[in-house]
Amino acid sequence: MTAPEFAPSHVVPPEGMATWSAPDSSLPSSPLDPLLPVQVIDRRGDWALALCSNGWAAWVDGRLLLAVPREPPAAGQPAARTADPRPLLGALEGELARYRRLVEELVAGQLDGESFSERSRGTRIGVVVDGDALWLYDVRHERWCYCDGVSLYTYAVESRPSSRGSGEQPPRQPPTPQPAEPPPRSQAYPPGEYR
Repeated sequence: MTAPEFAPSHVVPPEGMATWSAPDSSLPSSPLDPLLPVQVIDRRGDWALALCSNGWAAWVDGRLLLAVPREPPAAGQPAARTADPRPLLGALEGELARYRRLVEELVAGQLDGESFSERSRGTRIGVVVDGDALWLYDVRHERWCYCDGVSLYTYAVESRPSSRGSGEQPPRQPPTPQPAEPPPRSQAYPPGEYR
């Protein structure tokens, strides 16, 4: 019996990525080289088991892997869709409107500071617009996405991978913001997988 042919499904991000010998962030392993093709053979929440062409496999943060484009569908099959940014934009607009209502109630004296804090706890909204460049914070998956106007691409993740999956994280306090340099406008943003 022959081994199945290696068929890459993803590529390691341009900066390379950390690996772990098990889906456990306390068991680090050797990092993967930038732009290395890998095949995802298992998933556990945010974790992905990445198989390399030489047969070596390691667990990685699957949210950071860049999906390899598939061949066009055969005639008669529906075209594959990329992640539509409109649902995330709608969710962010709704959260921002809810937060604004709370601010209006606080300013009007209809809420005290403690009630405002309690009712706004857990709210996390992130949008940066710079001309045609747009970054959106996806609360459900705890990651920043870059939007080119048509599709979303994973830009950065906030937490270590979880076996439970990003969408199942318990509510927690927002991290203390850290100053960071914005990426240069001319930087290319490689397509990624948006789940």
